[in-house]
Amino acid sequence: MTGSGRAFCSGADLVKGTGAGSTPGGFDAGRILETQLNPLIERLVALPMPVVAAVHGAVVGAGCSIALAADIVVAARSAYFMLAFIKAGLLPDSGATWLLPRLIGRPRANVMMFLAEKITADTALDWGLIHQVTEDDDLMSTTRGVAIRFVEGPTRAFALLKRALRESASSSLSEALQLERSLQREAGLTRDFAEGAAVRAMAALSLRVIARAR
Repeated sequence: MTGSGRAFCSGADLVKGTGAGSTPGGFDAGRILETQLNPLIERLVALPMPVVAAVHGAVVGAGCSIALAADIVVAARSAYFMLAFIKAGLLPDSGATWLLPRLIGRPRANVMMFLAEKITADTALDWGLIHQVTEDDDLMSTTRGVAIRFVEGPTRAFALLKRALRESASSSLSEALQLERSLQREAGLTRDFAEGAAVRAMAALSLRVIARAR
């Protein structure tokens, strides 16, 4: 998942793009969330596959939430993250109030949301907001490398892991343990596990043969 042009997402034009004006009460700021952005975020999080985001330039507003809904975020050095809603008299949306505290902790999330500070790619990496920073020219090749690892890996296990992580956000330890048990049983019945176990068994046999030869 990436953006075109000079930025991943520069945010919405809250006047021209939404029809908002200076008269109070004339604009339903929640409607676009209900009809477009909230379903998009929920769909991204629920996808039965890891989502990799390649971001560059501005990663602003709802675009920031969309990027952070990905499982892995690779950022170009030009990227910066900003939630400037408060400057327009609005609050961060599209899942930002749920995502950010879980990713970087409440104090740092408060800085981004209450103070609307611009966070550079290097700071985002230091805070644990993203996975990796690359030079702009290397962004797509680096991100493709991550995506290829998912394509070539145990796809069913990735889907089950994503579900476990998603549900653990609102479950108790006991509930998480029970879900892990159920999902692990399902993973153990897959072809990916059978193939992986066979490869490990062959590698172990090869090591024993080498050890005896010595």
